[in-house]
Amino acid sequence: MIKSELIALLAEKNPHLFLRDVERIVTTIFDEISDAMARGDRVELRGFGAFSTKERAARVGRNPRTGEAVQVEKKYVPYFKCGKELRERLNTGNE
Repeated sequence: MIKSELIALLAEKNPHLFLRDVERIVTTIFDEISDAMARGDRVELRGFGAFSTKERAARVGRNPRTGEAVQVEKKYVPYFKCGKELRERLNTGNE
């Protein structure tokens, strides 16, 4: 599902809201999660999961084309940990 499909689905389930309002709500939620992670904060949505960042240390990598050693700087990457309710929902009846 892509963002526009999510917006259309939510607008369909909430006919009392205008499409532009649903779009603004979804965009605001995603922007706030992104901004919090950029500040180094953790965002937890109970029953769904938690978004956070992890630091990857600097290291020596290899250029795949030439095989030459390349210094890779430290960086932060997004991390998602699934919540218990979501994990159980995904695994119900899949055995």
